[in-house]
Amino acid sequence: MQLKIMPKKKHFSAGRVPLILFLCQMISALDVPLDSKLLGDLVQPPTITQQSPKDYIIDPRENIVIQCEAKGKPPPSFSWTRNGTHFDIDKDPLVTMKPGSGTLVINIMSEGKAETYEGVYQCTARNERGAAISNNIVVRPSRSPLWTKERLESIILHNGQSLVLPCRPPIGLPPAIIFWMDNSFQRLPQSERVSQGLNGDLYFSNVLPEDTREDYICYARFNHTQTIQQKQPISLKVISVDELNDTIAANLSDTEFYGAKPGKERPPTFLTPQGTESRKEELRGNVLSLECIAEGLPTPIIYWIKEDGTLPVNRTFYQNFKKTLQITQVSEADSGNYQCIAKNTLGAVHHTISVTVKAAPYWISAPQNLVLSPGENGTLICRANGNPKPRIGWLTNGVPVEIAPDDPSRKIDGDTIIFSNVQERSSAVYQCNASNEYGYLLANAFVNVLAEPPRILTSANILYQVIANRPALLDCAFFGSPLPTIEWFKGTKGSALHEDIYVLHDNGTLEIPVAQKDSTGTYTCVARNKLGMAKNEVHLEIKDPTRIIKQPEYAVVQRGSKVSFECKVKHDDTLIPTIMWLKDNGELPNDERFSVDKDHLVVTDVSDDDGGMYTCAANTTLDSVSASAVLRVVAPTPTPAPIYDVPNPPFDLELTNQLDKGVQLSWTPGDDNNSPITKFIIEYEDAMHEAGIWHHQTEVSGTQTTAQLTLSPYVNYSFRVMAENSIGRSVPSEASEQYLTKAAEPDQNPTAVEGLGTEPDNLVITWKPLNGFESNGPGLQYKVSWRQKDGDDEWTSVVVANVSKYIVSGTPTFVPYLIKVQALNDVGFAPEPAAVMGHSGEDLPMVAPGNVRVNVVNSTLAEVHWDPVPLKSVRGHLQGYRIYYWKAQSSSKRNRRHIEKKILTFQGNKTHGMLPGLQPYSHYVLNVRVVNGKGEGPASTDRGFHTPEGVPSAPSSLKIVNPTLDSLTLEWDPPSHPNGVLTEYTLRYQPINSTHELGPLVDLKIPANKTRWTLNHLNFSTRYKFYFYAQTSVGSGSQITEEAITTVDEAGILPPDVGAGKAMASRQVDIATQGWFIGLMCAVALLILILLIVCFIRRNKGGKYPVKEKEDAHADPEIQPMKEDDGTFGEYRQ
Repeated sequence: MQLKIMPKKKHFSAGRVPLILFLCQMISALDVPLDSKLLGDLVQPPTITQQSPKDYIIDPRENIVIQCEAKGKPPPSFSWTRNGTHFDIDKDPLVTMKPGSGTLVINIMSEGKAETYEGVYQCTARNERGAAISNNIVVRPSRSPLWTKERLESIILHNGQSLVLPCRPPIGLPPAIIFWMDNSFQRLPQSERVSQGLNGDLYFSNVLPEDTREDYICYARFNHTQTIQQKQPISLKVISVDELNDTIAANLSDTEFYGAKPGKERPPTFLTPQGTESRKEELRGNVLSLECIAEGLPTPIIYWIKEDGTLPVNRTFYQNFKKTLQITQVSEADSGNYQCIAKNTLGAVHHTISVTVKAAPYWISAPQNLVLSPGENGTLICRANGNPKPRIGWLTNGVPVEIAPDDPSRKIDGDTIIFSNVQERSSAVYQCNASNEYGYLLANAFVNVLAEPPRILTSANILYQVIANRPALLDCAFFGSPLPTIEWFKGTKGSALHEDIYVLHDNGTLEIPVAQKDSTGTYTCVARNKLGMAKNEVHLEIKDPTRIIKQPEYAVVQRGSKVSFECKVKHDDTLIPTIMWLKDNGELPNDERFSVDKDHLVVTDVSDDDGGMYTCAANTTLDSVSASAVLRVVAPTPTPAPIYDVPNPPFDLELTNQLDKGVQLSWTPGDDNNSPITKFIIEYEDAMHEAGIWHHQTEVSGTQTTAQLTLSPYVNYSFRVMAENSIGRSVPSEASEQYLTKAAEPDQNPTAVEGLGTEPDNLVITWKPLNGFESNGPGLQYKVSWRQKDGDDEWTSVVVANVSKYIVSGTPTFVPYLIKVQALNDVGFAPEPAAVMGHSGEDLPMVAPGNVRVNVVNSTLAEVHWDPVPLKSVRGHLQGYRIYYWKAQSSSKRNRRHIEKKILTFQGNKTHGMLPGLQPYSHYVLNVRVVNGKGEGPASTDRGFHTPEGVPSAPSSLKIVNPTLDSLTLEWDPPSHPNGVLTEYTLRYQPINSTHELGPLVDLKIPANKTRWTLNHLNFSTRYKFYFYAQTSVGSGSQITEEAITTVDEAGILPPDVGAGKAMASRQVDIATQGWFIGLMCAVALLILILLIVCFIRRNKGGKYPVKEKEDAHADPEIQPMKEDDGTFGEYRQ
């Protein structure tokens, strides 16, 4: 027979573990296998299998049924308590217990009232091995009270005013569902302007004349009793200003008038909630509903934001025209401030709702049943979480463990019971109760002490037949106490099989991942414990796969001709295949023109109806294969010259062989338009997660018309096919029917898992969530686990909703943690994830660097050394060291400025750094601090140092004043940065003749305390160029230049090269009457006329006119201004 392939590891969520396990699992086993071979002589403590809900609301018109079902060996007996005391059902003729069950039936339909039996019930199931108890079942009858009668006055409003129509329904059990209708039982239309609040009231942001009606009726529907109550109708009239004045006079005595002022345009205000802030508390796992309804004219629009984060994707929904924000499956991460904003064209108003998420207890690790043998050890662990943290209490056989009979093998340590050297009398049922102010959890877990030798439950000498290169699974179901060890052997003298080639499953199954011919043989399963041994033999045969070695091929034939399809099959000699030919996935036509021999299908006298897809299918008892080809029938008459084009799209898409993770897609090719189809491209759409987006699935050759597609779980697939030839690709076909694959556990875990603290006492775990396609099923959640890397603590785990962050509080500062984030859904868990390392939050460093030393390299550069701080004192990731330095006072005491600190940061664990750009001849102070991700540590002791002298900057200014016929006076300001003690000034000057040639250079030394100097005995009517710079003991500084003349022929000063100065003529000479001056002016005028003519001619010819010769002639090729180096050591901030 063919072996059924099963997954290697199967994970179940807590709600999907089978009640009856076929195999006994280790200490975590839930049950003794209730196999018919074992029922006769194995005892088992009671287990509650079914019970009524904790909050049980009953219909008072029907009999009360309180469920309590349990199993055990021997079968348990049942008893009940009511309101904490024994409930004697024999004394109440209306109460009976179902035979073989603990379910109570209270007959109140014949007589009695449901209110009589209101109370808290608890069931106990007991046999010789212990007692299991149910939850406290609170039984309450449903109530649907009538509306209190009230007289409702008519309401008159002006167009545009706001209004709230109160509902105030009677309090029922469970609460009623509220809706507004008219007398004709038609729901009243609602919009952004008119809507019903969560409390049932009807809110009008502003009223309009069409709101006028006399039948605004609030209805309350009580589903449990299937009754509807209604409020008295409310009358509303909306009128204009003129109508309002007339109505006030006529009807004020018997109407209720809302407001005397007409409704004008106005900014929004909130009708509910009141004020600017409010609070909301919700329980974990519930739906958080936040509401904001505003009035205003024009009608306000509502927006929602979360102040300290973003609204969760896939869990956020808007109701009631965005006036209600709902977040499903809330968790502690959803706590925070939510802000609703009401806005219209005249303004906006805000309201902040502070949300706190509390949590009733929920399981982290519920206690699991223990099956032990005498003398063994074991533990029951009961771990739950909640907000506030739940209290853990233990009971044994329904009695608090503090007052239960003492058991020397039992030791209670908080949420754990430790059993040592158990004996048969240690068998009992333990109850764990985890409770806080919001609820409780109750779990039963039995300890069953059995002494049983191994038993093999799988039938002997089973023959497994498997196709080569496929997995083989050999079963060995077993039972025993202590839990037996399982070994597999091949042949009679073989050694035990190991997991390097084989996979040994916990349930005893032996898996051969890729079975080969040499895997054939007899396999023996041996189960051993200290009480004995059992074994069982099974047999495995490996068969060759069935293959089609010659496939039918695509054919184009003319009408009336003959066509033949070939299909050669190779198979295992011991398997007899059945060959079947199909047309369009159905039987061949019953026509003598179709004939089948050993390897061929022949069709004679082909007609148009014979076109289609022909499939050769070969089947054995273990496998099947198929291959298809398309027959295209064309007219025999000559056709015009072919027109080549892309193919027509395929059609008639069909899905067959629908499996959990696979499907076969078939199609009919469109016309190839005289260019053979080379391949088909298959695409899919996921209508559940990404509707409208098509993804590439696969490609097949142009001769195929079917494809076996591999699918992912929990995806609503649609497929389309495109054909491609040498011309191009066709348009897509019509989409196939949709195919929803079954859900499965996730096959991957979140990526980008990181752990990084944001505070000294927390660890923020983040990850990239799976998308909808990767979830593989509904109810996507994440199991977040963490423990200290260097400690011996066990993993702490919490299951969170589909979010991307979890914050662990109360952690020590900057400690390495191992972190795992595992995906799960309603089906089960993803594979165990790899652990990544993160760190809890950093704190500021504690210690300042010591032994700070400064080495002055030159007048602008210093090197600083320090001793590193101990790494433990950093309390975070060491980012580097930071030097604060500032100029305390200039050594020359001439240039006092406001103290400004500069900062240089040196990355990593450096112990020295360079300070560039210092001011020469200055006193500096510095300190060093260590830096981590949180900030800076304390500063080291301030360390001062001096920079040596340097060369000065250029004098701040140079001016030539009081020019005369043979003298010039120079005035200057000292350098802005003397960079030391000035020793003297150097003045160098030279004449410039009428052809702009430079004359001999004269050097002159001037004392440093001078700021003015007069040069006498200069040449008459001569231009001079001056070079001026200051000196310190180190050397000469940058120079400043200037030009001036000693005559009024060229009064004024040419622009300086460096700096700015002005030479003012101190006297004027009237030369207009001088003969030489008149002749000179005439010559100049003639020259200008000639130049204008030349310029005009050259301009028309595109010539150029030199304008820079005179400017260039003033530069001294030998004496150039000194330039300061512009080197930079790097950026620093002040």
